[in-house]
Amino acid sequence: MSLDSAEPLEIDPVLDDPRTRIVVCCGSGGVGKTTTAAALGVRAAERGRRVVVLTIDPARRLAQSMGIDELDNVPRRVHGIDDSAGGELHAMMLDMKRTFDEIVEAHADGDRARAILENPFYQSLSAGFAGTQEYMAMEKLGQLRAGDDWDLIVVDTPPSRSALDFLDAPSRLGSFLDGKFIKLLMAPAKIGGRAGMKFLGVGMSVMSGPLNKLMGAQLLRDVQTFVAAMDTMFGGFRTRADATYRLLQAPGTAFLVVAAPERDALREAAYFVERLAAERMPLAGLVLNRVHGSGAARLSAERALAAAEALTSGTSEYAENLDGAGIVDRDSGQAGSRTADDPGTLTPTDTSSPESGFPQPASSGATTPGASAERSVSMEGPSARVGESSAQLAAGLLRLHAERMQVLAREQRTRDRFTALHPEVRVAEVAALPGDVHDLAGLRAIAERLADQSAHRDRTRPADRAAVPAPAKGAEDASMET
Repeated sequence: MSLDSAEPLEIDPVLDDPRTRIVVCCGSGGVGKTTTAAALGVRAAERGRRVVVLTIDPARRLAQSMGIDELDNVPRRVHGIDDSAGGELHAMMLDMKRTFDEIVEAHADGDRARAILENPFYQSLSAGFAGTQEYMAMEKLGQLRAGDDWDLIVVDTPPSRSALDFLDAPSRLGSFLDGKFIKLLMAPAKIGGRAGMKFLGVGMSVMSGPLNKLMGAQLLRDVQTFVAAMDTMFGGFRTRADATYRLLQAPGTAFLVVAAPERDALREAAYFVERLAAERMPLAGLVLNRVHGSGAARLSAERALAAAEALTSGTSEYAENLDGAGIVDRDSGQAGSRTADDPGTLTPTDTSSPESGFPQPASSGATTPGASAERSVSMEGPSARVGESSAQLAAGLLRLHAERMQVLAREQRTRDRFTALHPEVRVAEVAALPGDVHDLAGLRAIAERLADQSAHRDRTRPADRAAVPAPAKGAEDASMET
C-alpha cells in the first residue's frame, strides 16, 4: 500500500473538537516535535480555543518563535495571535526541579518540606535522576488538566534517545520509589519513635560496612533523611502517575506521532504506534515533517538526466538550436541557417550588385581576402559562447532536479513501507521549508501546510512510481530495516 492510498490526517477536526482536551506530540529527537506542537497551538487558538503549549525542550526556539523573551514553569500569554474567534494562546517550558519542589510544598507541611528541599540527595534526584524529566512532564500535565483553565493542552514530549521514554518514565520512577532498598530505608520511619531508631541502629550496624563502601557514609545518611521525610509522599507519586496515565488513555486525548521521512525516524515511529496500541492510548495519526517536493514532479529523474546528457553532448535538437553556428553572416548577406536553402524559402535579392538598383556604399578599396570569413567568425563566436553557456546552465538545472526527484523517490519508498505496516494510521505531511521557523508567521505557515494536505501531495508524488506491496507477515521489522 502506498501513502497516496492512505487516508490523510485532517488536523482541524482534531483541534476543533471540544472533546479533545489534550494533544500529545511524541516521537524521536530532532524530528520537529516542538515546532509541530507550537504550530498546532497557534492554529487552535486562532480557531477559538484557549490553548496552553507545554514544552519540555530546553532550547529557546519556542519562546523566540512566539515572541516571548523567556519561558518558565508558569504559562505566559502569547501576543500577536488573531483572537477574533475568541481564542488565546499561552506557552510554558517545564522546569523539572521547580515542578518537583511544587509537589513537595503541596504535599508536606512546612518543616518537612524544608527538610526535603534542603536534602542533598533530593536535590540530586530532582535535578537529574533518570526519568525525572518525563515524570515531571506527566505531573505538570496532570496539574494543568486538573485546573481546567484551558480548552486544549498541547504537550511537546521530552527530547530523548527513545520516544518510548515518555511512557516508561513514570513506571520507572515509581518502581524506584517502591523498590526494596527504599522500603528498607523507610522501615524505621514506619515503626516510629525510639523503636524505629533502635531498629535503624541495629539494621544499619549490620549493613553499614557494605553500604558505606558502596554509597559513602554521607550519601547514605542523606538518603535515610530523605526517605524518612518523604515517607508520606511516596504513595502520592504512584497515585498521581497512575491517574495521569489513565488521563492519557481517555478519549479526550489525541496522540500525534511526529517523524521525518527517514528510515530511523519512521522505524521509531512504527514502534511508538505499536506501543500506543498496546497501551490502548488514542492515536490521531502521524505527522511527517520536512518532506521534500517539486513543482515539476512529473519530470522523472531518468528523463531529466537524459536531457542533461543530451544538452552537454550536443546531440539534442535543443542543443542544436542553441548552437551559435546556426546563424552566420554569409558573403551575400543571406542568413545562413539550416532552412535557408530549403524549398519554399524566399531568397533575398542580392543588393551588393549595381544591377540590383539599390544604393551602393562608397568604395573603400580592394576587398581583403578572407574578410567574409572574419565577419562570419566575429558573428559566430559570441553567439556560440552564449549558446554553450545556456546549454550548460540548463543541464545543471536538470541534474539538480534529478537529484531532488531521487530524494523524493527515496522518501516515498520509506513512507510506503511505514504505511504498508500500519495502513490504519492517518498521515499528514509538512513540506520542508528553506529555513528555520523563527516567528508566528512561520508557525502559521506550518499549521496551514498541516491542514491543507491535498496541495502538498501533488508536489511530492514522483512520476511513474510503483506502489510498495505490503510486507509478508513476519517480515515487518526487516522491511523497515532496508
